[in-house]
Order: sequence, then structure tokens, then C-alpha cells
Amino acid sequence: MFASRLKKIILTAALASVIAPDFIALAEAEDMPAKQAFGGQALPAVAPPQSFGFYSKGCLAGGIAIPVDGPTWQVMRLTRNRRWGHPRMIALLEKLSREGAAKDGWPGLLVGDISQPRGGPMLSGHASHQVGLDADIWLTPMPKRRLTDEEREKISATSMLKGDSLYVDPNIWTPSRAALLKRAASYPEVERIFVHPGIKKKLCDTVTGDRRWMAKVRPYWGHHYHFHVRISCQPGSPGCKPQEPINMNDDGCGKPLAWWFTDEPWRKPAKPVKPTKPVKPPRPMMLSDLPPACARVLNEPGPTSIAEVTLGGAAAMARAAREEAAPTAPAVPAAAFSAPTPPADIPLPVQRPRN
Repeated sequence: MFASRLKKIILTAALASVIAPDFIALAEAEDMPAKQAFGGQALPAVAPPQSFGFYSKGCLAGGIAIPVDGPTWQVMRLTRNRRWGHPRMIALLEKLSREGAAKDGWPGLLVGDISQPRGGPMLSGHASHQVGLDADIWLTPMPKRRLTDEEREKISATSMLKGDSLYVDPNIWTPSRAALLKRAASYPEVERIFVHPGIKKKLCDTVTGDRRWMAKVRPYWGHHYHFHVRISCQPGSPGCKPQEPINMNDDGCGKPLAWWFTDEPWRKPAKPVKPTKPVKPPRPMMLSDLPPACARVLNEPGPTSIAEVTLGGAAAMARAAREEAAPTAPAVPAAAFSAPTPPADIPLPVQRPRN
């Protein structure tokens, strides 16, 4: 399965190198839905790392991919090709995985969606995750063995809720989960962490001592089986649009949280009246709706050598990048996993940051 998926990615990348310039030029001339323009990109734009636009309306240049496997993380849903992000986002995820394992009793991260290779709107799912500064982390701990590709596609994350209620199941929730959230919130570049309102309430009811970090933990629909980390616009990205700052003196456990436990947020909309004439479907976000720089991001070249998207080339690049990024990290013995480590199937085209 892995070989088949890799072959498809290599073929897509090879074809893209031939047809992409004309395709994007035509898209610029005629405009097109942005999710099609960006959702079809298999590889990143090789350029200085920059986020353009807002978290839900933008794109990413110079993104890198987090390796499929690390000592304290594994990436899920590999076929989505959404493990790309700003280098500082990738560095933060790897740091959180290491420190969570060493200090919080969390065995490792199962990493969900970050961004597409060039960011932008996705063909399905998220409205955000467009500029390489958002990442989803499962609240399911990493197992002691390496998951197969098939398992990564089919395994479901564990809900933290009790039945169909809005409240956390005390038999599932653990102090290590709270500690992991606190650690993520402690990083200065992290601006927000989105969780289900029930998880926020659990923290409000149980956390003692310094609670200032909880201001970053925001209740939102969904997010009962994972948490969403958002970091701030990073240096070198003047075209990145920041979000409104939060009040760090408010732990978020007052009236705004209470609203989530009323009927209003969960009330089903009234059944629409059947229109007397056909209604036009809503207009999708178009390429022209994004910052002008995003058209340039689509035109930026990808990895220049076909060797970079071959099995051996990609594996060599990933191995060298990991060694350069963490020269003092101990090697992980092969016997620690039940299956051999698969080579990275997509190259890391720029130098990875040191943490």
C-alpha cells in the first residue's frame, strides 16, 4: 500500500512539473476555485518560508513536511498529504512531542492535519489550516508500536466525552492530557488552542495554581477527540494577517464558557422554506479572493530534481534533515517498533530548523 501511494505521489509530482505553469497561468486568467488550485498541489513551493493572508484565507510558501515517524510522534491520515507547515510550526510539534514524553507522561503525539504543501483552502474539511500555522493533535496517545499505513487511515481518535453529552468522561480523561495542553499553551508562539467546550470546562473545574495559560485554551465546536494548536504570524511573513489578541488575564471560565452549555449553540436551524425558484449555490472561495501573493506561490517551482521525489532521494533528504535538525538526539532502535520505519515519501526541500 505504501509503495502504491508513493508511486502515485511521484507520478503526480512529475506531471505537475510539466503542466503546472500553463495550468496556473490559465487559472490566473480565468480564475478558479481556490481549493482546486491548492488541493491539487503535491509538493511545496521552494521559497523562503512565508505565510500569506489569514488562517482561513491564505497560503504558504517554503513549507516543510514533518517526517511520517519520529521518536515521539507518528503522522496520521497520510493519504491526505496535509503534514506540511511553516518550519516553526513543524519545530514546535516536534518539541512538544519530545517534552510531553519526557516531562508529562504522554508517550507521543498522533499528528493530524497541518496544511497542504502550499497551504490554501482544502478540497474537504477545515476552513482554517491555510497558512501553515495550524495543527491538529489527537487526544489519543501514540501506541508503543509503529502503526501501519492502513491503520493510520482507519483508526479513529478517541472522544473525550461521556456518551452524547457535553461533558468529559472521567474514565477517559487523564492528568497527562491536561499536562500536554498546558505545555502546548506555555510556548510563547502559541496563540490559541481549540478544544471542545466540555474539555475546557474540565480544565476550569480541575486546574489549580497558575491558570493564566488557560486563557489560550478556547472552546469551540468539535475538537472532542483532538486539540487544535495555532501559532502566531512568524518573522519573515509581513503578508501574514494576525488574529485579535486574547486577554491573558481571563482564564475563560466565566460567562462565555457557560454559553456553550445552553441550548443556543446546539440548536438545529429551522427547516428552510422551499424556495419558489431555484437558488444559486454559494460562491466558492476563488483564487482571486486570496492575497495576490498566493497566485505567485502556485507558480513557484517545486523540488527541481526528479531524484528528490524518488524513494531513495526522499529517504536520503529526510534522513539528512533529521540529523541536521537534532544532531544530539539519540537514535531510536529498530527493535522499539514492530515494523521497520518507512522512508519519508515526500522530500523536505529546505533546511529544517533547530529547536
